[in-house]
Amino acid sequence: AATDPPAGGPLVAGPATPRMREPPHRDLTPERGSPMSTDAAAGYRDLHDHIAELERRDLLVRVDRPIDKDAEMHPLVRWQFVGGLPEEARKAFLFTNVRDGKGRAYDIPVIVGGLAANRAVYATGMDCDLSAIQAKWDAAIARPIDPVEVDDAPCHEIVETGDILSEEGHGIDCLPIPVSTPGFDSAPTLSATNVITRDPETGVQNMGTYRCALKAPDRLVVRMATRVGGAGGYQHYLGHQKRGDTEMPVAIVLGCPPYVAFMGPQKLPLGVDEFTVAGGLAGAPIRVARAKTVDLLVPAEAEVVIEGYIDTTKVEPEGPFGESHGHVALEEYNMPMRVTAVTRRRDAVIPSYISQVAPSESSVIKRVAYEPLFLHHLRDQMAIKGVKKVSLHEPLTGLLRVTVVTVEAGTPPTEVWRALYGAASFKGDCGKICIAVNDDIDVDSPDGILWAMAYRANPVNDMLTLPHRGQGHGPKREHAGEQDSTLLVDATMKSPMPPLALPAREYMERAQGIWEELGLPKLAPKSPWHGYSLGAWHEVWDAAAARAASGGYLENGRI
Repeated sequence: AATDPPAGGPLVAGPATPRMREPPHRDLTPERGSPMSTDAAAGYRDLHDHIAELERRDLLVRVDRPIDKDAEMHPLVRWQFVGGLPEEARKAFLFTNVRDGKGRAYDIPVIVGGLAANRAVYATGMDCDLSAIQAKWDAAIARPIDPVEVDDAPCHEIVETGDILSEEGHGIDCLPIPVSTPGFDSAPTLSATNVITRDPETGVQNMGTYRCALKAPDRLVVRMATRVGGAGGYQHYLGHQKRGDTEMPVAIVLGCPPYVAFMGPQKLPLGVDEFTVAGGLAGAPIRVARAKTVDLLVPAEAEVVIEGYIDTTKVEPEGPFGESHGHVALEEYNMPMRVTAVTRRRDAVIPSYISQVAPSESSVIKRVAYEPLFLHHLRDQMAIKGVKKVSLHEPLTGLLRVTVVTVEAGTPPTEVWRALYGAASFKGDCGKICIAVNDDIDVDSPDGILWAMAYRANPVNDMLTLPHRGQGHGPKREHAGEQDSTLLVDATMKSPMPPLALPAREYMERAQGIWEELGLPKLAPKSPWHGYSLGAWHEVWDAAAARAASGGYLENGRI
């Protein structure tokens, strides 16, 4: 099952000072629907081009002072998620002066939040406006483009194989991999991964994002069983076991071109080669190269590739690790991998997802991709009338547990309930609590959702619990067969209601102008910030209110 590394010892190029590729000397201002800066040879942007574009758009913070990757790096970036900053103020962080907890210096930069610190960063990687992302995904899945294999790949500029991999400062020990959750994690862990495996029966490759904990310069432990039945790589693992193979070849890719990097977290059907969909996104074949010690194809423009074999006959303790569902995954048994090669670019940059408690980089990646999928399922595939959007609640629940379906006022109750059933069953790990609201409710305001539930839902008639839901991705594992359940809530208006008791919009806007004229603190309005009609209102009362607001109450009294 295993292929020995080539004889002759390590193939190591001399050390190189990392450099960031300068932005191309041309106008990078994108036109709508046209690509931004691209690698001329590939036809799409690699991570270096992406970083340059983020910097040009003021979406990047460059940190040149020494930063401890084990104790300081992720906590520093975490502050923009928990420090009260609005999403649009969050940015990618590029660390150029990386140290570890013992003071050891690294010559490779690290970027955190580089793919999805916020939705603007994600849209930059997708080369389109945020509103066009779902259409771009749909087109890529409908019209995939096969990759093209090349011999001369940037990811092979520096190659280590053989005995040197086990030495301190070599192999994966030369990579500045951060500790994601200092105080709880037991090891630096690869988080921004594209892990490539191949189906032993069909030969089709799979690419998924799985955590990989460092154990030694030539050994790490991978977790692939992240959903019921396991992810695509885990299915390959089971296939190798069934064949009697003692090892499974694997390539862990760090720092893909954005179109390729987005493939790992995206939930495509099992059996789909993600390189073909990435080509569909790019509108050009993704350049791939054959790995040095395993029979797998990897992205030619990757920053780093870790090659090796996963042992299919034994498991090894791994964790604790702060997981994307927002709780620490406790120590458990996962897949040991022996490293047979580490290849990289001379100017490599290591990406690291900031994940754990949402909102986070990983939750932004998933939210931007998942919400349009839910809407398409309900509105187009189930043909439910009145559905306007689907929102996956992000903070703390990490998109998985609370789903809000927005429907037009007056949508028939039968359609509201069809939408709730459809949202709850669309993905096994999403929709434990599904709430239907009208479009006057701000779905990103928990207060607004509670307001709708408090005044528009009768628990006896408008709430329903359903049994037999799996635990899904979360702090509880499903090894013992423990089940969860589902709560459906119809918090839509069942009949007209009086207006919201705030001054009407024109008066609030007039007062806002005076507020600003007085130099009072900058306002950040939260919906609802003005009153509006909810149906139970009459034009006679509009006229009376207009007279009262203009000093004419005596006329109202006479009437």
